[in-house]
Amino acid sequence: MASDDTVTVEARALTRRFGARLVLDRIDLVLPRGEVFGLLGPNGAGKSTTLNLLMGFLRPTAGEARICGLDCTRDAQRVMALVGHLPEEPSLFENLTGRELLSFALSMRGESTPDRWRRVGAHVERLGFATEFDQLVAGYSMGTRKKLALVAALAHEPRVLLLDEPTNGLDPVVAREVRAMLEALAAGGVTVLLSTHLLDVAQRVCHRLGVLGGGRLRALGTPDEVRAQAGATTLEEAFLTLTGPGAP
Repeated sequence: MASDDTVTVEARALTRRFGARLVLDRIDLVLPRGEVFGLLGPNGAGKSTTLNLLMGFLRPTAGEARICGLDCTRDAQRVMALVGHLPEEPSLFENLTGRELLSFALSMRGESTPDRWRRVGAHVERLGFATEFDQLVAGYSMGTRKKLALVAALAHEPRVLLLDEPTNGLDPVVAREVRAMLEALAAGGVTVLLSTHLLDVAQRVCHRLGVLGGGRLRALGTPDEVRAQAGATTLEEAFLTLTGPGAP
């Protein structure tokens, strides 16, 4: 593994099996600080499994992953202090308000400071759910749940963001705000790894892309480089070529 402190996310020969089924097959990734990296692939390609391995929720069958030099399995608790994580379907406390949920999350991290709350308030305003913030989560729409979970992921000012389908369920205006937020965070040195099947999001936001198909990393590079690797003229064509029947 690299020792360069500009590298924030690494995976080397990262492999995961579920029984006899090979879900991830020797994935190699190196993400520098401040990069927005998009992990693309169809359903079942291994995107969520990759994020769960990086979070330490799963143990690799082989290989290893590190965040900020920490082993994602052995040092999982220390990794979680550095990472903001947004799952595709956030699990939230239904009987709390949004404010109470974030208060609990920040208190558990020892991060409930006036400065943190100012930033939380700014995120809530920007994402447009200040009215719902003091209402019970049980009454939230899917989109508002996603907004709250994103603010929770950002609240402790992580060095790395691992986001699973971050714009799913959001209306176009809010989705645009989220993209702008991610670009600003990356410009400030935060590394963002997002999984998505939305090619428009990947094209607009990501510096580099990795295309997963059948558990293997089929292409890696800038959007232009991915298109060239697939011999395609558009990202959509490249995606279909790399992940469809008969893919290399």
